[in-house]
Amino acid sequence: MSRDEKVVSVSERIPTLQEKRKRKANRRLLGFVILFFSLLVLLVYFQSPLSEVKTITITGNQLVTDEVILDESGLEEGLNIWNLAEADRVERLEQTTEIQEATIERKLPSTVVVNVTEYPRVGYVSTKEGYFPLLQNGKTLDPVQNNQLAGDAPILTQFGEQEELLALLGEELIHTAPEIVNRISEIVFTPTEQAPEELTLYMNDGTEVRTEIRSFATYMQPYPQVHEELDSVEGGVLYMKMSPYFKENEINQE
Repeated sequence: MSRDEKVVSVSERIPTLQEKRKRKANRRLLGFVILFFSLLVLLVYFQSPLSEVKTITITGNQLVTDEVILDESGLEEGLNIWNLAEADRVERLEQTTEIQEATIERKLPSTVVVNVTEYPRVGYVSTKEGYFPLLQNGKTLDPVQNNQLAGDAPILTQFGEQEELLALLGEELIHTAPEIVNRISEIVFTPTEQAPEELTLYMNDGTEVRTEIRSFATYMQPYPQVHEELDSVEGGVLYMKMSPYFKENEINQE
C-alpha cells in the first residue's frame, strides 16, 4: 500500500471520529439536562403540598389515647414527610408512662404510621382513693372509674408507697405463667422481720399462699402441681418458697 493511500484512509476516518465525539457530547449534555430537571422536580416536590403529611395512623395503644400520642410526639398534618426527626419523637414517646417502645415510619405518599408497645398491666393497687392500674415498670395510672375492675389482673393491697417493690413485683408477674397469675385474686404485702418482702396470696381456688417478691416467678412456677397434691388438705397456708411446704392451722392439728 502506498503512502498516499494511507493518508487518504486516515482522512476518511476523521468524520467518523468527529461524529462519535459529537454523540458523546450530546449524551453528556442530555445527562446534565436530565439531572437538572430531576433536581428541579425534587425541589418543587419538597416545597409543594405533595410532600406534606396528610394522614397519621396510630396502632398498638389501649391505655394511652391517640390525642396523648400526637401531643407527646408533636406529629401533625402538614409536616414534611421527609423531615420528621423520628428519633427525637420516638424518644419523647418512650418517656410517656404507659409506652415501652415506639416506632415511626413513612407510608408513601403521605401517611405516617406510629406504632406503640405499652407496658403490660399486671395488677390493681388498692388504696383509699380507688384501684390504680399497675404497669410492668412499676408506674400506676389514674384509678379505674367507679372501681370497675376488668378482672384481668390481681388486686395488690398494703403496698403503700413501695414503688420500687411494686416495680420488682410487676417484673416478676410478667415472667410468671399466665395460668398461674389468672388464679391469683389478691396479693397482700405482709412483711415480717424474718421476711421483709413476704407476700400473702389469696387464690381463686381458696388457697392461701405465702411467698416472696424476689424470685416470685420461680417460687410460684410449681404451684399447680403442689396444689394438686394438697387438694384434699384444708385449713392452712401453703408456703411457695425455695422448698414448698404446707402448714396446717393449729386448730386443725389438735
